[in-house]
Amino acid sequence: MTTSIPPLAGQFQLQDYENTRETFRWEDVHTQFNWYSTGNVNMAHECVDRHVENGKGDRIALRFLADDGRETTTTYAQLKEETDHLATVLAHRGVQEGDFVFVFLPKEPSVYVAMLAAIKLGAVVAPLFEAFMEDGVRDRMNDCEGKYLITNEAFYKRVPRGELPALSHVFLTDGKKTNEAEGIFSLPSELAAGERDPHILRWVSLDSGLNIHYTSGSTGKPKGIVHAHRVMIQQYQTGKWVLDLREDDVYWCTAHPGWVTGTVYGVFAPLLHGVEIVIVSGRFTAEGWYQALEKTGVTVWYSAPTAFRMLMAQGAELTNQFDLSSLRHIMSVGEPLNPEVIYWGQKAFNLRIHDTWWMTETGAQLVANLPSQPIKPGSMGRAIPGITVAVLDDEGNELPRGEIGHLAVQAPWPALMKEVWRNEEKFQSYFPFEGWYVSGDLARQDDDGYVFFQGRSDDMINSSGERIGPFEVESTLISHPAVAEAGVIGKPDPVRGEIVKAFLVLRNGYEESESLKEELYRYVKTHLAGHAAPREIQIVSSLPKTKISGKILRRELKRLELEKLSLQR
Repeated sequence: MTTSIPPLAGQFQLQDYENTRETFRWEDVHTQFNWYSTGNVNMAHECVDRHVENGKGDRIALRFLADDGRETTTTYAQLKEETDHLATVLAHRGVQEGDFVFVFLPKEPSVYVAMLAAIKLGAVVAPLFEAFMEDGVRDRMNDCEGKYLITNEAFYKRVPRGELPALSHVFLTDGKKTNEAEGIFSLPSELAAGERDPHILRWVSLDSGLNIHYTSGSTGKPKGIVHAHRVMIQQYQTGKWVLDLREDDVYWCTAHPGWVTGTVYGVFAPLLHGVEIVIVSGRFTAEGWYQALEKTGVTVWYSAPTAFRMLMAQGAELTNQFDLSSLRHIMSVGEPLNPEVIYWGQKAFNLRIHDTWWMTETGAQLVANLPSQPIKPGSMGRAIPGITVAVLDDEGNELPRGEIGHLAVQAPWPALMKEVWRNEEKFQSYFPFEGWYVSGDLARQDDDGYVFFQGRSDDMINSSGERIGPFEVESTLISHPAVAEAGVIGKPDPVRGEIVKAFLVLRNGYEESESLKEELYRYVKTHLAGHAAPREIQIVSSLPKTKISGKILRRELKRLELEKLSLQR
């Protein structure tokens, strides 16, 4: 039996869970937005402009800590001016409602400005993770024929322009000169030359496209998950209930906006609540993160189990060197949260770490350990009010409490994806049983409604909270001249949850060596992304396959790996 951890004393935005579950309706949230009375819809207006109109323009929206020691702040009024100005430039260069605008920038305020400016025009913004290499950029931009890209000169070197026939406009945030003939535009020059239109924002509908994120599957290329402006309803409410955001909060979500968490809970939800967002650039270091928490006075912190485990490994001696007393609420996302991390959090910060569960496709949190409710370590919590979850068998029947099955959510809900771009078959595959979205996760639910994750029902790899599709990694590996065949799985790892492990059959003329393995690791890191590079490579003579189609049996590779691990214990 799981021993629960009681909540801390205090008032929270969602105090009475049971009563709220009985009485809440999503329509109740509509009154929080300007469009409820005006009929004029746009996420960027609700995130930025309305706060300025309501007299809160002097409040800090973005506080940026650069890795070189610089610190800058941007108020809501300044954020409105900057997004209006950039939107004016983009509109002048042809960006219209429904166009895809890709944003490929490091974690800094320019990402937020670029995303919001595109949204102001009714465009569909497509943020890219800063570590993507050529393959990752090419596959995503070609899938939706992206015409517009906002990036910088350094990142532009990783954009395979010659393989992107639809790309017509590249806006460089640090460009020195515009070259219209080549479709390259210097944003500093464009901004200096053009006037800002304070009324540039375009009104759309709640079901108009807002953003697209690509989620990797176990087979095939990444799928484009498109969300609509209606997601703001649930993103606002989960910001209130799960993040427990209040107007005077200083909030830090450590994810880059290129990941869905970085967009939904790094950009939209906190801005909808008008709070101060902390942005920290550079690579992770425990000391650097603690310094950021102390220096900015973060009150609400949202990160991932891998980061917490890495902090935990540094020990209490380092933690105790910093004043972290401003913290009042901590959350985790991306992979199951180990009970050990929750217990560590209580000792290190005198606070509970609250697990949350959702997916790119769901658009917002669905299951969470709420701040006013007990936590059962090992559980990701209970369905938030307005959401119904169940555990189903293979025929779609609801299983008794305690049995393991498919974690499903009763559809629809406000933040549910609008579509899978140009792939209706894939979209429908999420709904094999009438009225239910089936997540692909295996879980069990106890008598109190707490959900316990048991694993993935497919071959997805979840490393440090980042979902990695084995097909992408395999495709990159076999493009190397030494590799004939590749099978990729997630191997359990105490720090990252899983690491990428590759089983490779070499081509004739190549022999196994540590130097070749290192070369292959760097090849994937360079051509796809660092987080997707295999940390372990095993050379084999053949791979297990299905008899009829010859498809590589990743699950057999996983089974053999788990057996080997159990023998080593």
